[in-house]
Parts: sequence; C-alpha cells; structure tokens
Amino acid sequence: MAAQCAQESIYNLLPRLEEKPVKPPRYISTFRPSVKSEVAKNKAQWKTMGPAKVAVPSPKNFLQKHSKEPKLPASKKFFKCAPKLPALSVPRRTDHPVMGIQSKKNFINTNAVAAITGLPKKPQPIYVDRRQGDKYLLENSGLIPRYIKKKDYGVTPKYVTQRNEEMKRAQKEYEAGILEHLKKQAMKRLSDEERRSLLQGLKKNWEEVYHEFQGLSVEIDTIPKKLYKEKLESQMKQLEHDIEVIEKHKVIYIADE
Repeated sequence: MAAQCAQESIYNLLPRLEEKPVKPPRYISTFRPSVKSEVAKNKAQWKTMGPAKVAVPSPKNFLQKHSKEPKLPASKKFFKCAPKLPALSVPRRTDHPVMGIQSKKNFINTNAVAAITGLPKKPQPIYVDRRQGDKYLLENSGLIPRYIKKKDYGVTPKYVTQRNEEMKRAQKEYEAGILEHLKKQAMKRLSDEERRSLLQGLKKNWEEVYHEFQGLSVEIDTIPKKLYKEKLESQMKQLEHDIEVIEKHKVIYIADE
C-alpha cells in the first residue's frame, strides 16, 4: 500500500512534453567516392565473357623457330690473320730420353701379389637408428663398452682410499677418547669370568621366578593374586632384558660406587 500511495502526485496531472532522442549523424567513409568510381570502371568491362574489345594479333606475327633464344653479339675480329704457333719439339722414335730415377722393379707384378696375398679390409661397424634410417658409425655412438676397457677401470680412486683412511683414523680417535673418558669416570670393566657368573646368576633368578609363576593357581579371583602375578611377570621381563643385554655385549663397564 505504501508503494501505491507514493506514485500519486500533483505533478503527474500536468501535461508533459515528449522528448524525442536525437540520433547521431551517420558515419560516411572518406574513401566512398573513390571506391564507387573504381567499382563503376571495372564493372562495365566484364559484363560479357571477357573484355569488350581485345586487340587481335596479326597473322604475320607468328612464332618462328629459335625466335625466343637470346641473340649473342657479333664476334669482333681482333686479328686479320692468326699468328703462327711455334713448332713443337716432339722426340723421335729412335731417341731414348732419361727421365728421373730408373728402377727395374716390376710394379705390376708386385701390385698383383700384394692384392692376392693381402688381407681384405674389414668393414666399419655401423648402426641404423630405424628401419629406413641413416647409417652412423658404431664407434662414436656410445653403444660399445669402451669405458670398461680402460686401464684404470675397477681401481679404487685415490680420494676414496684417502677418505676411508680418514674415517678409520677418526673412529680410532673417538674410541680412544671414550676409553679415556671412561677411565676418568672410574669405570670398571667386567672380566669374562665375572660376566659369565653374572649371566648364570640372572638365569638362575629367572628360573626361580618362573618356578613361582608356574606355582600360581589356575583361577585368579582376588586382587592380591592378580597383583602378585603382575609382579612376577614384570620381574621375568626385566631379567630377560638383562640377560639379552649381557649376551649381546661382550664388553661391559660398571661404575664404582
């Protein structure tokens, strides 16, 4: 309702003048007259099959033989008569001139023997990249294992041996430092007999605990029984861990109290 009331106004009762939109002037190209003249010129000549008037060739101007070949200029005579050439001095048949070093070797026979007894040339190994491809030399293709035929193939490089020696030296220095540190802390190393006796004692303790674990009742229905069973299981696990550590490490250090 509010929108309908807003449309009513006293100004709407006054007559209004209709404003017509003004159109912009039409675009006309500057080349329009030249285009029209060119179209008019070319249009009238090609209304029929071909140009209206064609110059007919004369029957006298027919194509003659060798008429399109280029014509060379006339040769000029420089001399009225050709000069006389000097007489050639040709040796006679009876003359035997000596030319260079003479040899009695029969080159024909030697060449024939060399061709017969010589080994045939081996063809150069090639490879083709595809069925109808070009041929290439196999030597420079990288397909021949030339690297493994080197003299230093398989030999450990010097920098590798030097690095290994440095690592061994650093490991020895580290172990010596650890020994010195243990000596400063008054660490005592267990002998083989002490280690063996300690291991036997741990195993004996494990057997005793295991014997007590086997003596438990089948039905555990009270809290004290349950706590006692858990206690035995923890003792057995600890003993098994200690036995495994002592068996794994042959050298054991202990701190003096």
